Amino acid sequence: MLARLQPFMFTFALAGLITYFVFHGLTGELGWMLSAQRKEELKQRNAELIHVHQQRMDLEARARLLRDGSLSRDLLEERARSLLGFSDPKDYVIRLKP
Repeated sequence: MLARLQPFMFTFALAGLITYFVFHGLTGELGWMLSAQRKEELKQRNAELIHVHQQRMDLEARARLLRDGSLSRDLLEERARSLLGFSDPKDYVIRLKP
């Protein structure tokens, strides 16, 4: 019986390997069926990147205003009041947990 199947062993092994790689190509971690999920995650990460980039640009602009050469009195007063906890009697103070 084994002698009759021996010529086909290579074909069976090759078919098994092909089936294995096709199965994992479709359903694996980087498979074709999960490509929509990866695209959605990429969109979310790009939106997050844009948001973080905007925050960075805002912080750089604020830091530029606090440098010695171009000191903004309003921004300096705002930061001092925030850090020292002082406020005008007409101001509303909302404290957030750090």
